[in-house]
Amino acid sequence: MTGLPAESAQPGLAGARRVVVKIGSALLVDEDRGAIRRDWLDALADDVAALMRRGTEVLLVSSGAIAVGRRHLGLTQKALRLEEKQAAAATGQIRLAHAYQESLARHDITVAQILLTLEDTEERRRHLNARATLTTLLRLGTVPVINENDTVATTEIRVGDNDRLAARVAAMLGCDTLVLLSDVDGLYSADPRLTPDAAFIPQVAEITPEIEAMAGLAGSGFSNGGMITKLTAAKVATGAGCRMAIASGRVMHPLRAVDEGARCTWFLATVEPRTARKRWIAGSLKPAGKLRVDAGALGALRSGKSLLPAGVTAVEGQFERGDAVLVCDPSGQEVARGLAAYSAADARRIMGHKSREIEAILGYRGREELIHRDDLVVS
Repeated sequence: MTGLPAESAQPGLAGARRVVVKIGSALLVDEDRGAIRRDWLDALADDVAALMRRGTEVLLVSSGAIAVGRRHLGLTQKALRLEEKQAAAATGQIRLAHAYQESLARHDITVAQILLTLEDTEERRRHLNARATLTTLLRLGTVPVINENDTVATTEIRVGDNDRLAARVAAMLGCDTLVLLSDVDGLYSADPRLTPDAAFIPQVAEITPEIEAMAGLAGSGFSNGGMITKLTAAKVATGAGCRMAIASGRVMHPLRAVDEGARCTWFLATVEPRTARKRWIAGSLKPAGKLRVDAGALGALRSGKSLLPAGVTAVEGQFERGDAVLVCDPSGQEVARGLAAYSAADARRIMGHKSREIEAILGYRGREELIHRDDLVVS
């Protein structure tokens, strides 16, 4: 079975720990005027505030910069050249960020603007830097508003649409829920605009060729995506342990509607985000070096703790921050593998030392752990 009956109970947002919400241009920007729909944005901000009050961390991936900026630059023709899109994005992003800032300030919520390229999500060190920044912002109670860095991204380094960008952010941050707000309320067996009797699919446990055949085309002048990109996003998200919903954004308070059980399509993840990340570390990355640890560190690792510099007795190989390394016991047997928080050169300088000594030794304050337990898989 590819889906459950339409009347089946749908999971809302209750219990969600960390949520990414993708907002499309067609929802946020009035197509005729090129202006931000402030009443809709205020309603969305109310929903975000309500989620945060109950302890859910929220990230927003927002389209709309080009759609807003083009009007102010007089770029009214239908098709824009790449450099014109980038110019529109440069001016539109300021207006977009300001609008989010004003809407969320009504709830005393701080907004941070983050612009990413494809390389920021794929190249391991940049991935780690972006992940650390976003994690810190969430810890400080801030709502990151994320968009593709259209002003510098070229065709070769573009994600291409914010559905897939949102899924990559969800995977990078270990999010448990991704909500794609769309101009449709979910996945249908065929395009409902062309096939009125198309069947609604409330739940997808696996993205099969049959499911992929249901995808349609983008339906809006401002929208850059379609059901095809949403299914691609679902593959990325669910593969990283994050469930995903396609839900209608054509209503006021769209997240409240999802939370209260409004009709939408849920794509189910089969593993937890942490499990998916650890599988990636264990099976997909080639180790670039080796750390040998003492018996005390070995016991700490087996009890689920991070690897601290004090427990490291030797550093082998040449690796950079973010590279995968093996962790070996005193006899040289592999006991774990993980992502190093320091380069090999810095690891050699701080091995055997207490974490509080790191800043004095290296001249900067890095992580207390040489490998954090979230980036560590014990064999």
